[in-house]
Amino acid sequence: MTISITSKHMDITPAIRGHVKDRLAKLEKWQVHLINPHIVLSKQPQGFAADATITTPNGPLLASAKHDDMYAAVNDLMVKLERQLNKVQHKGEARRAYFSVKDLVPKEG
Repeated sequence: MTISITSKHMDITPAIRGHVKDRLAKLEKWQVHLINPHIVLSKQPQGFAADATITTPNGPLLASAKHDDMYAAVNDLMVKLERQLNKVQHKGEARRAYFSVKDLVPKEG
């Protein structure tokens, strides 16, 4: 898996790159093929922002996070992506009703 990390108004250090790769590796526990993950890290006047675009076979994952600390912004971003993967993975199990209410009520007559 090739990870594309882009920065705006800052330099990406090896420590930041390693942190992003370690956090993305934790998404592999969902056993979903991540296609071309693209992470954008930017320095803003109020702090740092992290944006991610990851394509999966079930659809794209989009997330963004802002924080005063770059590492915390990346952690918040990965939590959001993990929540989206969990939702996509268990979407079939989230059916509200397996049977209709009409089937449960006995008919009189």
